[in-house]
Amino acid sequence: MTSERYSRQQNIVPADKLAKCKITVIGVGAIGRQVALQLAAMGAPELQIVDFDMVEEANLGAQGFLESDLGKPKVTAVKDLVRAINSNTKISTEQGPFTIMMSHGNVVFCCVDQIDTRSFIWQHLSKDKELKLFIDGRMSAEVLRVLAAHDAKTKKHYKETLFAPSEAFRGACTAKTTIYCANIAAGWMIAQFTKWLRGMEPEVDTTVNIFANEIVSSGGKSNSSWKQD
Repeated sequence: MTSERYSRQQNIVPADKLAKCKITVIGVGAIGRQVALQLAAMGAPELQIVDFDMVEEANLGAQGFLESDLGKPKVTAVKDLVRAINSNTKISTEQGPFTIMMSHGNVVFCCVDQIDTRSFIWQHLSKDKELKLFIDGRMSAEVLRVLAAHDAKTKKHYKETLFAPSEAFRGACTAKTTIYCANIAAGWMIAQFTKWLRGMEPEVDTTVNIFANEIVSSGGKSNSSWKQD
């Protein structure tokens, strides 16, 4: 592979900073799958993916899995595609839920679909001094929310967004996921990561309503009353 591979992103994605990142993606469904693929394409050196689920027919249209992935663990399907995209990315898989005994990278992308699961993950990771950046992506149909935490202020704000599961919006499961919203959420998450790599402040809390063509960003105060698993 020639040096041209990353030439068009070299002024945006610092290769030396990226090389120091071991990245964990928890949940490789609609958002997390796309996060993992984008990270591989941009040259992430080490990637860990975590998920307990299997690929079902409903995941083809909503999450972008291939027909040949049906019946496979999601981590296996994503690993295979990551390797096809970038053979230089070292990828490891954890087929199961995230646990407190599980090792993780210094950058974590949280792409789970339940607020209580997020709370459990954050309770374990928030005090870990090795964790440098935590990015969470949430989605419901055509609305997405991305949060980033990397210091005391942003960690405090993130904790405040972890509400009780009983408060979550309960829409029909058939109106919960759209692949285009998931892809935008993943891209927004990666954009905050590359900002951080460049020494810039990531957006702390952004909500995008695609249907209403609205973007609301907050620097530390809750920007939306929307509560979605």
